[in-house]
Amino acid sequence: MLVAGLMFATMGVFVKLGAEHFGPAELALYRSIFSFVAVLAVIGVRGGTVKTERLGAHILRGVLGTTSLIAYFYAIAGLPLATAQTLNYTSPIFLAIATTVVLREPLSRTLLVAIVLGFAGVAILLQPNFQGGREAAAMLGLASGVLSAWAYLSVRTLGRLGEPDWRVLFYFGIVASVICAAWQLSISTFHAITWGNLWILAGVAIFGTLAQLAMTRAYRTGNTLVVGALSYSTILFATAFTLVLWNERLRPLEWLGIGVIVASGIIAMRAEKKEQVEEAGFES
Repeated sequence: MLVAGLMFATMGVFVKLGAEHFGPAELALYRSIFSFVAVLAVIGVRGGTVKTERLGAHILRGVLGTTSLIAYFYAIAGLPLATAQTLNYTSPIFLAIATTVVLREPLSRTLLVAIVLGFAGVAILLQPNFQGGREAAAMLGLASGVLSAWAYLSVRTLGRLGEPDWRVLFYFGIVASVICAAWQLSISTFHAITWGNLWILAGVAIFGTLAQLAMTRAYRTGNTLVVGALSYSTILFATAFTLVLWNERLRPLEWLGIGVIVASGIIAMRAEKKEQVEEAGFES
């Protein structure tokens, strides 16, 4: 999970660098295509059928996950990397709300504390950004966390219906590629890929895929709650990149907000059942 955290933070660096050459939807498109090809390779080697009776559920998961990814990339482009990562990692808080509302699972006192604490952390973290004129990017970062939670809930539902993880990734790749391409064409044209920016796209795709593989391995072989807590190492690595590469120093309130959000996320994961956390974290 520590390797995955480093890889996710590194992908964020390439996304931020790529924002000078490409739109967020373009970056999401190239990452989705690369991941889709990787899944196809796995299917080709291991075998299996992509035929499903749950096409509607796969499309819903794809729409939610893709919209979350694009919003996340918008946030990275407009905010310090550590701040954007933290806002995206509010997803366990919103997942707790979603499971209570949709799946009608009981809301424990511990989970309620996590939710309240999480929203307090968000309020603390966003206050400095509002003062800096970054309202849109901050809201998109928070939206990515909300949409990620609903995407995780869709993955959980598909898992309960017997859909294997590689099939979920296969259909996500298709839906994501179509949505990202349409999104980019609706607002602008595609930017030219040159030798000068190709390495950025390669970084987004490769490190994003490596992060996914490392995280999958972690959740399959490790203690779920420990792995879930270590997933927040992404924020620490992103903070280091923020300081070293862009010399953007976080204010005391931002540090406090990040700490509160991380604490609330860990509490929320501990309040969840083990199998629920596995399904949610696997596709994040």
